[in-house]
Amino acid sequence: MNLTNFVFLAMWMAPAVLSAQSVETVTSTKEDVWKEGKTKLSVSPSGPVVLDISKTPDDYPLFRDWGMTFNELDHVALSKVDDNGRIEILNNLFSPDGEMRFTRGRISPGANDYAESWYSCDEVRGDLDLKYFNIDRDRRRIIPFIKEAQAIQPDLTFWISPWSPPSWMKINGDYPVVSSKHNNLTDSISYLLFGDGDIDEDEMKLTGPRDKQFPRQLATNDFFIQDPRYLKAYANYFCKFIDAYKEENIPIDMVIYQNEAYSYTPYPGCAWTAEGTIRFNRDYLAPALKEKHPGVSLFMGTFNTNRLDHVEKVLSDKDLNKNVAGIAFQWEGRDVLPEIRAQHPEWRFMGSESECGWGSFDWGAAEHTFELINHYLGNGCDEYTFWNVILCDSGESPWGWKQNALIRVDSKDGSYTYTPEYHAVRHYTSFLGKGAKVNGYKGGKSDGLPVLSAVDATGRQLVFAGNFTDKQKKISIKTGSKYLNLTLKPHSFTTVRI
Repeated sequence: MNLTNFVFLAMWMAPAVLSAQSVETVTSTKEDVWKEGKTKLSVSPSGPVVLDISKTPDDYPLFRDWGMTFNELDHVALSKVDDNGRIEILNNLFSPDGEMRFTRGRISPGANDYAESWYSCDEVRGDLDLKYFNIDRDRRRIIPFIKEAQAIQPDLTFWISPWSPPSWMKINGDYPVVSSKHNNLTDSISYLLFGDGDIDEDEMKLTGPRDKQFPRQLATNDFFIQDPRYLKAYANYFCKFIDAYKEENIPIDMVIYQNEAYSYTPYPGCAWTAEGTIRFNRDYLAPALKEKHPGVSLFMGTFNTNRLDHVEKVLSDKDLNKNVAGIAFQWEGRDVLPEIRAQHPEWRFMGSESECGWGSFDWGAAEHTFELINHYLGNGCDEYTFWNVILCDSGESPWGWKQNALIRVDSKDGSYTYTPEYHAVRHYTSFLGKGAKVNGYKGGKSDGLPVLSAVDATGRQLVFAGNFTDKQKKISIKTGSKYLNLTLKPHSFTTVRI
């Protein structure tokens, strides 16, 4: 058979082959998770056509990693589980054939709000030469946790972002930004945040939704001391942390200068102005990385603000931008992700922290996370990082915030459950891995019907659809000359592989 006849035959057979393709489905509801089934493509739609996935848009990147954060309280929870359960959990989280398939880890230099208590890598006041820098505290929980993960997934890579610098590097001399019953910071210096302005008592709610503009008022002072000696020492602090972890065979390849500079927190945190952010990253951190760790990327973020003008201001410095590889968004930052991506197509984008909720561990929290993943991947992020993956009991931090996790442990008997959120995440992570490419996206925040489609590294078409309404919904997706028709159960997640 000559080439012309072969191509003609292939084109003639294509519709029949397409219609005969195996279409596998997995559906989860609150009452029945991970229900496997099969369906067929059709010649006509049975519901509204929400996507046409005949062609893959060129502006979507190849997907890189699902990630998680290595926190002290997560390791506390894991340590409550017996050996058999521990092996099961670790395999589900990190095995290439597991359910989460994490290949990326986030580490906080010093304490974050899910540490057992406050610490940094150098609490010796005035130690600008960092002679007393150490990661001794990390050897208690963080590094052992990472080692257990590496034993299952040796290709794990890591990125870092601190919650707070050492307390003596800050203008208030302490780890939080604002005082509360959960810390010892005196309320008398709260004026540092806004100068003469008052702190809005509702600004940093630890429970309940944060609506509209966030933050309502931007900090007028950098809480990091803007003395060149301190700024240089802090840049070296990052480099020393990378060096120390390299000695532990834990590779760090990306740095973000601050977690949530716009959360004015009673737990470890640090407020930065746009000017201070540019100054530190442009004049100190970027040059230090270039000199000592040229293979480590600098990302900007983590942006948890929807103040577009402020984000644009931070990203307006051309000298800083020469050293930026990407941008990280979380929480309210999701709102400005599409616009910033349109302005800077040259950079990578990531969802740096899945939202932790309020300790409900319920199906609503699962729907929220399913929609978050839909939004970040649908808007061009090539990696997505989760926050706490395993917590005890109510998930409460030492600073009074009850948060969700993918796995919940009973601290009394060591039993554990995979939460609804775990199953929502599994609907993505078990199918969409490295090398996949998004080729269709419909947001679901307004109507409760998020849909995402992608082609995996083997060329198979994937569809992820949620129905967060109380009614059954029919949708159709056009693929070539055929249609994938789905009937979505109320409050369900569905994954399709063609």
